[in-house]
Amino acid sequence: MTKCNLVRRLIATTRAKKEQDGGDEKQTHKKKVKELKTLDSKCSQNLSIFLGSFRLPYMEMKHAILEVNEKVITESMVQNLIKLLPSAEQLNILGEMKDEYDDLAESEQFGVVMSGIKRLMPRLQAILFRLQFEEQLNNIKPDVVSVTAACEELRKSQSFTKLLELILLVGNYMNSGSRNGNAFGFSMSYLCKLRDTKTADLKQTLLHFLVDVCQEQYPEIMGFADELIHVEKASRVSAEALQKSLELMGRQIKTLEKDLETFPPPQNDKDLFVEKMTSFVSSAHEQYEKLDLLNKNMEKQYSDLGEYLVFDPRKISVEEFFGDLNTFKNMFQQAVKENQKRKEAEEKIKRAKLAREKAEKEKEEKLKKNQHLDINTEGDETGIMDGLMEALQSGAAFRRKRGPRQAANHRRAGHAVTNILAKELMQEDTPPSSKVTTKKKTETKEKEEPKLEGTESLEDLLEATLSRSN
Repeated sequence: MTKCNLVRRLIATTRAKKEQDGGDEKQTHKKKVKELKTLDSKCSQNLSIFLGSFRLPYMEMKHAILEVNEKVITESMVQNLIKLLPSAEQLNILGEMKDEYDDLAESEQFGVVMSGIKRLMPRLQAILFRLQFEEQLNNIKPDVVSVTAACEELRKSQSFTKLLELILLVGNYMNSGSRNGNAFGFSMSYLCKLRDTKTADLKQTLLHFLVDVCQEQYPEIMGFADELIHVEKASRVSAEALQKSLELMGRQIKTLEKDLETFPPPQNDKDLFVEKMTSFVSSAHEQYEKLDLLNKNMEKQYSDLGEYLVFDPRKISVEEFFGDLNTFKNMFQQAVKENQKRKEAEEKIKRAKLAREKAEKEKEEKLKKNQHLDINTEGDETGIMDGLMEALQSGAAFRRKRGPRQAANHRRAGHAVTNILAKELMQEDTPPSSKVTTKKKTETKEKEEPKLEGTESLEDLLEATLSRSN
């Protein structure tokens, strides 16, 4: 048992020693870091971060710079290189440490590779200018064209000229009798103040009134905003900034031209810097001259516009002038919309008022009609009572009028009485024999003629006739 325990202890101690020795080796390896010999820690750290972000072999980056290969080197890469590269003195020192390349830190190794490029900083600055040249042109040229076009549009716009005349006329009318009356012109900045003058009820402004006048009497003025297309773009242009950008571009071109004149010959077959930059600088110089001519033409157009509208272009900048004009244009269009909404609201109120008045009128007419009917009904009843009283007083109420049937019966009764009397007289004059014949004839005639209802003799007939007449 004792021997086994001793063996186990020996094995455990040997393992512990091995683990301890391995840990010491790792710690020494971790502690083994390459010390910087030329660069400071901050510069080395920044270069290490830059190299880690692009992850390009150092020699490949060197060849791309010599060849001016824009597929490999980008604008951001060149900007960071210009910012983070060590100074020329440090690069020269690193260039002499080629034999110690493996013992150097990564940032210093990169410096050793870059030191092999002659005039590295002028190359990088020229490459950056080439990469940014198209962007500079695209930033400057549209602004120059916009201001030039806006100046031409203002001078050619007849509707805007009439609008200015109308504003001057209204202003002189409002200021008549004061020291500001009979003015020959006004400042363009006054256009933005038209909205500050309001009516007595504070519902409208002078600008709304001008819009109404233009719509009703001068409709051709309403299209002036469509004629000033480039005013909005021109309002964002600073002529001073344009001039500075052009001057910087001109200086960069001249600097590059001088550098190319004194630039050393290519250091190897891959060095295409002078060849490519010479072609670029000639094209850049040509485009710069055209852009400079456009800028001078813009300045002349703006100066002529100042004479046309009577303002000093040296005191009022391009940005300020077109900014006020663009603001006025937007205010005018907004006033048109507000007037339209106000008119629609007024028309709606007017229609509602007319409908309400119409309903009230119909209601009144209906009430009057009902009252008229009630009055007529009362008048008819009064007339009936008056007629009855008159009939009672005159006795006409006791006289019955005969209808058409009663009149016919009376006529028949009269004819029957006449016939009977005539027959009786004839019987008295004729002999008996003839009486018999006449009696027969009369009987036949009596059979033929219809008898009056309820009459068999003259007395009965007379009684019936009197009773019917009564």
